[in-house]
Amino acid sequence: MAELVVVGFDNPNDADRVLTELTRLQKEYLIDLEDAVVAIRGADGAVRIKQSMNLVRLGATSGGLSGAMWGSLIGLLFLNPLAGLAIGGAVGAGSGALSGSLIDYGINDEFIKSIGDTLQPDTSALFLLIRKSQPEKVLAELSGFKGRVIRSSLSPEQEAKLQAALSRAHAPSPGEGVASAGAMAADKP
Repeated sequence: MAELVVVGFDNPNDADRVLTELTRLQKEYLIDLEDAVVAIRGADGAVRIKQSMNLVRLGATSGGLSGAMWGSLIGLLFLNPLAGLAIGGAVGAGSGALSGSLIDYGINDEFIKSIGDTLQPDTSALFLLIRKSQPEKVLAELSGFKGRVIRSSLSPEQEAKLQAALSRAHAPSPGEGVASAGAMAADKP
């Protein structure tokens, strides 16, 4: 079962930076994210939401491929498989894009909006739906970021470990990037 974690940051860029680091960790098979969303509340009070999965593009791609396959098969019946491929691909891509725009995958959009509305101006939040992870290794890599757990479905012990890792973070200097913050976390004894 996937675990939901929402972490708030006092900087509008930190949620993006942590998501970039988690994406790197996912490539190393240290964490498996089902969904991730960044919510940023600007100085004007407007909340901007960035989905990590583009469902319209995903639906158009899968719909286009299946439409092209079915169109080719039907085109073979009428002795014109290329026309069937083109028409089936176009119809499949269109219907896939439409269905992708209507599907709510992963973290509920209303939940994201409700938490986003509680953020202070010039802050951000990272919403994660985690299938599985190597908690000790992931927490060690994220110890360079300062944040607070807003909501989670973790056990109280796991949530306390996550909050402790986010609380003991140092404040990176303005010129210090994600890579150097992660490297500093890895250099700690």
